[in-house]
Amino acid sequence: MKILLSAFACEPNLGSEEGVGWNTAVQAAKYHETWVFTRTFCRSFIEEELKRNPIPNLHFVYFDPFGWSDDWKGKQGLLQLHYYLWQIWAYFTARKLDRSIGFEIVQHVTYVKHWSPSFLALLPQPFIWGPVGGAEAAPKPFWQDFSRRGKIYETLRAWAQGWGERDPFVGLTARRSAIALATTEETAARVRFLKAKNVKIFSQVGLSKPEIQQLEQSKTPPERPIRFISVGRLLHWKGVHLGLRAFAEAKLPQAEYWIVGDGPERQRLEALATELGIADRVHFWGALPRGETLSKMSESHVLLHPSLHDSGGFVCTEMMGIGRPTICLDLGGPATQVTAETGIKVVADDPDRTVRRLAEAIVCLAGDAQLRDRMGQAGKKRIREVYDWDVKGQFFAHLWEDIVDRKSG
Repeated sequence: MKILLSAFACEPNLGSEEGVGWNTAVQAAKYHETWVFTRTFCRSFIEEELKRNPIPNLHFVYFDPFGWSDDWKGKQGLLQLHYYLWQIWAYFTARKLDRSIGFEIVQHVTYVKHWSPSFLALLPQPFIWGPVGGAEAAPKPFWQDFSRRGKIYETLRAWAQGWGERDPFVGLTARRSAIALATTEETAARVRFLKAKNVKIFSQVGLSKPEIQQLEQSKTPPERPIRFISVGRLLHWKGVHLGLRAFAEAKLPQAEYWIVGDGPERQRLEALATELGIADRVHFWGALPRGETLSKMSESHVLLHPSLHDSGGFVCTEMMGIGRPTICLDLGGPATQVTAETGIKVVADDPDRTVRRLAEAIVCLAGDAQLRDRMGQAGKKRIREVYDWDVKGQFFAHLWEDIVDRKSG
């Protein structure tokens, strides 16, 4: 078949949105002739990779509205405007290209957010929307711990989501989709509200075979000290303050808590660690290169990931690949990735109760090496069966063929 993918963010050898775009494109080309729309900013990275590792059946089309090629890093307003206009350009580019190619199916891949339209849904071909996320939100009781900056951020984010959902083209995108893939239960509910007819939960997160093999080679660290780790930008919604409070409440004198990442909350978190009397057992490593980050994760026993609104949670899958259990909140992307066999999910309804539950989970896993090992092995198995990009590629191939067969039938 001839597949058209829309991947505004698409770059090899990266995680997050860029990795989702690139890996989906690579998988599609294994089964069908694939065209990928992306922005010109990604061109040099893509062409360099394809020069080293050519991929048959994979064609990239680069464009930007008004010739804009900036990555708009740190300029969210301009980036979102660029993204919206790029979607309009994508529609007219696709209409013109379709006359000579004759696409059979169209899929929106990145950005992974439900509150912005994909104008490719207006094409006559069957349209797949997603995976998309973005409806996740920090429960209101947790706002009490946020800084003024954090509360402003959450308010503006909720406002942007609300206005985005009111965009008539977002509703049109949902209604015209043959299937909408939602990353989380929260997003699935909003996509159904937008009148999408067929909604399925499907995470955008994946790991390649080489990545999985590399992670599985990690050696188990010594039994003592028992080490918990949090990884990610130090932002208010990442919930590291909850992790610190829970670690202090667990009262494990031989345990350590490693925090890898940097961001605007670091100073507040360091002050909180001192206030809680655990500064001597909490290590702030700052932002590290990916290789060093994975090394720190492999030296740890448990991932503590109390994020309040992740739609993805790539670090959870990486830690499962290493073979370690995860403690997370029963929210967003981590709640779909972590199961009772691979970690402990904590209900997040009230900050104090949530901290107590996190502390109980910390004590439980700190004192049971066999449980940690069982969960770690189950995590490796889940990665191979669900989050391997080859497995996800097979899912997409079957989905495309099924949709086209149903249309022709």
